Amino acid sequence: MNEDLIHPDLEAHAHPRASRSDKKSSRKEHILQALAHMLESGPGERITTAALAREVGVSEAALYRHFPSKARMFEGLIKFIEDTLFIRITRILQEDFSTTERCEKILTLLLTFAEKNPGMTRLMTGDALAGETERLRVRIGQLFDRLESQLKQVLREAPLRENLKPAISPAVLASLLLASVEGRLMQFVRSEFKRPPTEHWEEQWQFLAQHLLAPYTDTSPYVP
Repeated sequence: MNEDLIHPDLEAHAHPRASRSDKKSSRKEHILQALAHMLESGPGERITTAALAREVGVSEAALYRHFPSKARMFEGLIKFIEDTLFIRITRILQEDFSTTERCEKILTLLLTFAEKNPGMTRLMTGDALAGETERLRVRIGQLFDRLESQLKQVLREAPLRENLKPAISPAVLASLLLASVEGRLMQFVRSEFKRPPTEHWEEQWQFLAQHLLAPYTDTSPYVP
């Protein structure tokens, strides 16, 4: 887990006078960091609780005292992904950026996060979830649905904010933009983290941006 991107809620609280709950939180953080490290250091490998316990330096029973199942450990990492991305997206939307800049910053955030957190990217692409409970795959699907909805909303606001409109339907365009980024995440995982997701992204975005918006001249309601 990249330290620059650790969410405040997941920071360790180890301190000589730390309360019992703080120490428990610190141990849970340590387990999640170990899990993220294993996902990164063993591309393509399935994580077992026995291997994770060895990585952490505790027994499997000790792991289950902090998390009732491996699925809950994965959910802890997925929550970290969600919190990290959407806290930063909220900050982007609070700034006075143009529609094109907002889309670029959201997509670049996703690529940069993946590049700094390779193990997390295995979760985001579903690579690490083969054989795991279905609810984890559903939650990852919901994460990307939420990202797509955010892009769609940004594009829908273009006529009011800038007198511009998406070159195609906001829903179709949002899907296309997110698919271009998801493809780069898949390439990153498939290359075993050798092909950075931000590679050539600046040039590719310049091409996409040229076809993103058009002058808004139609007085009829825009159909999503």
